[in-house]
Amino acid sequence: MNIGKYQNQRKMSSGKIIEKQSFFVDENQGPIRLDKFLFDKLPNVTRNKIQEGIKNNHVVVNNKNVKASYKVKANDNIKVEIFKNERPTEIKPEDISLDIVFEDRHVLIVNKPPGMVVHPAHENWEGTLVNALMFHFKNLPEMDGNEGRPGLVHRIDKETSGLLVIAKTQLAMNSLSAQFKNHSIKRKYQALIWGMPIEKEGTINVNLRRSLKDRRIIEGFAENTLGKKAITHYKVIESIHYITLIECELETGRTHQIRAHMKYLGHPIFCDKTYGGDLVVKGNRFTNYKKFVENSFKIINRQALHAKSLGFVHPKTKKEVFFDSELPSDIQEIIKKWKKYEAPRDH
Repeated sequence: MNIGKYQNQRKMSSGKIIEKQSFFVDENQGPIRLDKFLFDKLPNVTRNKIQEGIKNNHVVVNNKNVKASYKVKANDNIKVEIFKNERPTEIKPEDISLDIVFEDRHVLIVNKPPGMVVHPAHENWEGTLVNALMFHFKNLPEMDGNEGRPGLVHRIDKETSGLLVIAKTQLAMNSLSAQFKNHSIKRKYQALIWGMPIEKEGTINVNLRRSLKDRRIIEGFAENTLGKKAITHYKVIESIHYITLIECELETGRTHQIRAHMKYLGHPIFCDKTYGGDLVVKGNRFTNYKKFVENSFKIINRQALHAKSLGFVHPKTKKEVFFDSELPSDIQEIIKKWKKYEAPRDH
């Protein structure tokens, strides 16, 4: 993957294509070199390629060429184009059923099942939420710098289930984008984590950034000089032996925020393969217990995280709206299984 010159051309004669990417720097972002900023934003591009692209004037900041040492500032608009191997140039509409929680002329609330990718990307060009949206809805708006992802204002991970708001009109796109940017969207998640936090209710204010060793992993840093500001409010709902059901409210919306914050606290999300939650983190290592845990993993086979509720100001009516959902069946089954396991030990 190479960074290419920023231009309007979409497809190159070499058999590779250019994908536009545009980033608006968060108002809470501290001073950081441009190459480091892009290294966090472009997980599949090496630091050397980024520096080479900047050196050759292939990256622009506020429509101007800058050096790799340029210190990114709040509200900077950074644009870059990336050469990628040939891929489908058109999104294929697919007749995939959607779990629609609410719909009007301007917005759509869908309950995404676990295992569904939100938008087409590397190795997932079909079967995504966007493919389904393209089939069921016509002329959905696209966010600036987010071309090829009609209707999307935000996303959740492939294996995370739960609520997403889709913009059906440009009015909704503009309004919802602004609300996400100023962090006024109210989002609550529920998750099963390993162990019990020392405090039953609290706030995790720990900066996050991509690991320099493994770009798929987000690491937490208590020092404010590293990473981006990330704040998660949590409270314990129920403790069930060695696992705990918690509720998390996001104040910021960083990649893998809840998953990384829980890992940082030493309480990874149950069955989270990326952050060590697919191991026996709490409890003994005796054969019977270990087998019980492994059987639990087979039931859910993904991180036990669900985007449960969503609240925002409606783009048209300007009234606050709120949507809620039930925990999916796999998480409910895990809770029942662990309660049954715990019950005999109380006698």
